[in-house]
Amino acid sequence: MSMKQISLATTGFELVTKRTRKRVFLDEMDLVVPWTELVGLIKPHAPSVAGAKGRHPVFAVETMLRIHFLQQWFGLYDPAMEESLHDTPLYCEFARLDPGATRLPDESTILRFRHLLETNNLSLQIMAAISATLIKRGLMLKTGTVVDATLIAAPSSTKNSSGERDPEMHQTKKGNQWHFAMKAHIGVDADSGLVHSVIGTAANVHDVTQASALLHGEESVAFCDGGYQGVEKRLEATDINWQVAMRPGRLRALDKQSSWGSLLDQAEQLKASDRAKVEHPFRVLKCQFGFTKVRYKGLAKNTAQLITLFALSNLWMARKRIIQGAMG
Repeated sequence: MSMKQISLATTGFELVTKRTRKRVFLDEMDLVVPWTELVGLIKPHAPSVAGAKGRHPVFAVETMLRIHFLQQWFGLYDPAMEESLHDTPLYCEFARLDPGATRLPDESTILRFRHLLETNNLSLQIMAAISATLIKRGLMLKTGTVVDATLIAAPSSTKNSSGERDPEMHQTKKGNQWHFAMKAHIGVDADSGLVHSVIGTAANVHDVTQASALLHGEESVAFCDGGYQGVEKRLEATDINWQVAMRPGRLRALDKQSSWGSLLDQAEQLKASDRAKVEHPFRVLKCQFGFTKVRYKGLAKNTAQLITLFALSNLWMARKRIIQGAMG
């Protein structure tokens, strides 16, 4: 007769008391994610326990959403996420699972939940719900937007089952180096540096073609770097005050000793300080969450993940202010 394994996390004899950086991170994110609102968005599309068929158990929507977010924060593929639930009690604790349970979500269950989000375009709704929370707390304004783009590397090898690269990705040259990648275009609140718009394209799509689509429509001014030269001449972009950076060569050629040259240089420095805020979400994605290469095949799946990642980066960047506001 077998006895169900007893979870050490529930015995009262926990051996580790140190609050690791990972635990602190998850405790903070647990406080700032609007779980109730997000679960409410997903629940109408998710299978119910009563309607479950077959041998696969149905786990709570919040549990699966928490697991999905763990994947984003720690760069875990579906099989690695399944193993981590068995190996890392902290992850089970965060997902509201007993590490000693006889059944934990397997990689197929995790995959089906991700497909449910993709099929119903729920990543956009997740970002909208998080943005609404931030706006309600006064952390995101609507007076100005900064737009920019970054390359996200894609596997360039053809040593795979299909024998070819992802046809939806593309090669592009940046500086003197060629990259096979997709491109993440974002629109960022000029005051807080929080992301409100995300577009995913192939790497060879020019930044300026996506600029207007990154605006939410209520801003009076938009900031961008020299790569967006000529954006104000595009038909869809004529109703906005575009503050485009001067080309580096022209900026270096300025006579900064003259009064006019000095004024232009100061203006460029002010524009640069506003544009710098768009780099923060990219840094969180690549350095904090470790997202430097696309995880899936095709633009749709990878764009859905990017939207979720940028929504979570907003919560990460604003977490201190949200927690302080809740405590105040």
